[in-house]
Amino acid sequence: MKHLALILAGMAVLLTACQKNAEPAAPTELPSAKVRVQAIESKTRAATEEVMGTIRARQRAVLEGKVSAGIERLTAVPGQSVQAGETLVELDAKEIKARLDQALTQREQLGRDTERLRQLLANNAVSRQEFESIESRYRVAKAAVTEAETMLAYTKIVAPFDGIITRKHAEVGDLAAPGKPLLEMEDPKSLRLEADVPEAAIGQIVSGAKLSVRVSGVTNDLTAIVSEIAPAADPNSRTFLVKLDLPANSVARTGQFGRLTVPLGETSALRIPASALILRGQLELVFVAENNRAQMRLVKSGKRIGNEFEILSGLNRGDQIVIENATGLRDGQPLEVIR
Repeated sequence: MKHLALILAGMAVLLTACQKNAEPAAPTELPSAKVRVQAIESKTRAATEEVMGTIRARQRAVLEGKVSAGIERLTAVPGQSVQAGETLVELDAKEIKARLDQALTQREQLGRDTERLRQLLANNAVSRQEFESIESRYRVAKAAVTEAETMLAYTKIVAPFDGIITRKHAEVGDLAAPGKPLLEMEDPKSLRLEADVPEAAIGQIVSGAKLSVRVSGVTNDLTAIVSEIAPAADPNSRTFLVKLDLPANSVARTGQFGRLTVPLGETSALRIPASALILRGQLELVFVAENNRAQMRLVKSGKRIGNEFEILSGLNRGDQIVIENATGLRDGQPLEVIR
């Protein structure tokens, strides 16, 4: 019995020691942090909407033959610079030249006959009806020559303006025909942005207005002038096609995307300095100074304007937010506000 009592007493002592070791340690007070604070306030800015568009050339053309004939010469290639009036394609003209020679011969013969009958008519040697008949045939012959000369001119396809070749659809030996594209060209010095503007924003755009356009790869925003506004909306997308002329010789290129900034009026929102916003993973945090302690707030930011962020939720107007040394703070940490 004595041995049992000793064993039980030893176990009690051991249990008491374990309970003392399991007691949590008193929390350590966080050190005070020196910070600067600022009262959050609402600021007004111009409300805008970005609309995607495509850069296109104001002057572009699809070149095709006006007569059916084989292609004898085609030296133009994509990327080649051409001058207005420069011959780009030559078609087989043998048949048309033969027709022109025939028309010229007939015109000369009828011209001589008309002059001969004119003299005979003056001497009353022929009737006026005979003279008018030959004169009518002479006018038809002259028209045939003009037609053949025009058709012969169509066998040479020239550049309608200064520009560059963008696409090539045919090769030497192919048949050119009306409605069949041979080449495409454009003027790269005269560009515009074509954008489909939603009906909610079209009322803010007027012809001649200057709007800002951002183009990928271009450092500064471009100032574009509204040149055309479609009078009717697309029934499928409910958008209006708007065309804006870009500055001459801009570094933008056709086919690039452009972002048109459409002004919608004014809006106000809470703003905080960028230094006050802390990113931790997917979370956005701000520390608010209350009773000389840091209180962590989860927030949702909006647009960035300069060195400030708009705050959509999580803060109230007048909150004292930490704007300096906020990154290393912990929730509940004492603060020493620097004035």
